[in-house]
Amino acid sequence: MTINFPSPSADKAELEGPGAFTPRFDQAGLVTAIVTDARDGHLLMVAHMNSEAVSLTIETGIAHYFSRSRGKIWKKGETSGNLQTVVEMLTDCDQDAVWLKVDVAGHGATCHTGRRSCFYRKINHVEGGAVLDVVDDARHFDPDRIYKGVE
Repeated sequence: MTINFPSPSADKAELEGPGAFTPRFDQAGLVTAIVTDARDGHLLMVAHMNSEAVSLTIETGIAHYFSRSRGKIWKKGETSGNLQTVVEMLTDCDQDAVWLKVDVAGHGATCHTGRRSCFYRKINHVEGGAVLDVVDDARHFDPDRIYKGVE
């Protein structure tokens, strides 16, 4: 069941104050979702949510996202067992982004590479460009085994 979100108010004070949650979806129908570990605040991932994903997340307490590459709803952890239980869901001042504080089940990893966070590489400046260095190579699960046969 999808929640019918009211249209965002044009009134700044109404938009920024208490009251109805009126997410401001972009032209593609998405809001940005920032996801952190509820225990220690570690950044786990950034994703996107459409109205159905937002509704499912609010209604079930389990994080759902919209996969832009697959063009469908994605229940995070459904395949890997690393479900994200939402401890707290916040929105920013103009309601065009949400922040999910989650507990991660299973192996405690969020990234499909088996790492805790999708942010495991550091960008370093080199003459004429930039390179990526891995700063967290600890794998919590074997992605080849977990995702075998999954698109």
